[in-house]
Amino acid sequence: MECKPELGMTSDLETVLPKPFGEYRGSHRGQFCIGGVSVKVVGSRSTDVVFDPVLDPFRVEAGIADIDIQVGWVSALSPTSGRALFDSGTTWRLHAREAAFQFDFGDPIGGGEPYKRLLVDSGFRRATLEMSDKYFAALPHMAEPLGYPLDELLIMHRLTQEQAIELHGLGIVGPDGASNLFVGHSGAGKSTTARLWTSLHEVEILSDDRIILREDASQIFMYGTPWHGEAHFALPQRAPLQRIFVLEHGQGNVLTRLTRSQMVAELFARSFVPFHSHEYVDSALSFLERVADTVPCYRYCFEPDQRAVERVLNFRD
Repeated sequence: MECKPELGMTSDLETVLPKPFGEYRGSHRGQFCIGGVSVKVVGSRSTDVVFDPVLDPFRVEAGIADIDIQVGWVSALSPTSGRALFDSGTTWRLHAREAAFQFDFGDPIGGGEPYKRLLVDSGFRRATLEMSDKYFAALPHMAEPLGYPLDELLIMHRLTQEQAIELHGLGIVGPDGASNLFVGHSGAGKSTTARLWTSLHEVEILSDDRIILREDASQIFMYGTPWHGEAHFALPQRAPLQRIFVLEHGQGNVLTRLTRSQMVAELFARSFVPFHSHEYVDSALSFLERVADTVPCYRYCFEPDQRAVERVLNFRD
């Protein structure tokens, strides 16, 4: 596909969206997989497929992908006029484009001019990513097409099309092989819990801050992601989920079983859902109800020491 200097608000999306992947132009290709979602990137420059170091463990061999992205370079990108569906207030904005979405990424102190623009179809399967030569001319080392937060936004929105969701969580495969998910807001103790477990036992930490849940063959699995927390744990593996614990600071390491409705509410409050669409919210709630029907969940008021780890290891439902 030939990239245009600016994508106008045309109703003919085929003039701006990429063609089927076999027709993509570009000699450089790269692919990664997060939470069961594979993303393929193709471009004419070698830097188009240089991923952020946190994505390297998630890199896979190029093949059929869930999301295909064509990277192109333009002289400059003009700010988009009109109402945004969502404004992060910092680095990105989301606009509606007929049957597609447009994500503009900009420097909050750079005058509002975007440095890259993602136009993606409503099913989050095909996308065009435009990069600004004007912006990156002085910062070539910063030109990471799939750099955060674009990578997470893309995966988070794609999960709305599937039986899956991203949560604020810590995923641990314990020394006994049990796979536990500890969910919590920032400051709830996820990274502290990760450090405690690794200091005491041989465990696998899939992530200490972002976990993706998805259903496969009527079983719920948790997947590691590259978006780690303070403890910097991030693995590309998955594990069948056995229990969920909602972390809260407290005394006595008390475990309390949550009802189905309580569990859905607690998990939803700690989920990453695109709230600009009620369909996405409904889909997330429906999937969390499925999780609640499959996996037991407990509120865990814990004290950050060895006893908190042993309490979970010795716990029987």
